[in-house]
Amino acid sequence: MHLAQTERAALCDLLELTGPDAPTLCEGWTTHDLAAHLWVRETDPLGAPGIIAKPLASLTERRMEEAKQRWSYPELVARIRRGPAPLSLFALPGLDEGANALEFFVHHEDVRRAGEAPLAPRDLPAETEDWMWRRLQLLARAFFRRTEVGVVLERSGAGSEDDERPATIRAAGGSQTVTLVGRPSELILYGQGRGTHADVLAVGEPEALQSLGRADLGL
Repeated sequence: MHLAQTERAALCDLLELTGPDAPTLCEGWTTHDLAAHLWVRETDPLGAPGIIAKPLASLTERRMEEAKQRWSYPELVARIRRGPAPLSLFALPGLDEGANALEFFVHHEDVRRAGEAPLAPRDLPAETEDWMWRRLQLLARAFFRRTEVGVVLERSGAGSEDDERPATIRAAGGSQTVTLVGRPSELILYGQGRGTHADVLAVGEPEALQSLGRADLGL
């Protein structure tokens, strides 16, 4: 499977179609801002650390603006489409799929589901959903680490015949528990802070649901 490559290509196709001023699910960002973020993350060693390290966030924002000024929007999208530069860490063999597959999937949905006429969730192959479920087993606790209630993820939909992993993941502990039911791809979007746009059923006491709704989710 080459999810990172297919999602990169599909996202770039959509960025070209929507143009630089389309909305995204990333608060305050247009598609031009999102393209600059993707380029800085993958190619700019000076600006990328601020994506994770909050004290450096202003530097990242400045480097994003510089990228937008340096290249036109179509050229910036074309550079993202070509993939990481040879000296980028993301160009190391095997790193692209592990580090970029979810990044490009989530941001692809950030564009697909934004605006007044959002597109419906995609029907992804069972093998892709299996892969995402495995990633959730690794990342769920990190996604939900700042919640004040317990969280259980419950997979819906059929996986491939070869997938025999448990259908639930305990992502967080607590005296009250919310169960989130959905396909792995939708649960990933929820865990990355896109809960209001994810096709996920949340089951729990009203107070617990409200608490989870206020939580700062994501890596």
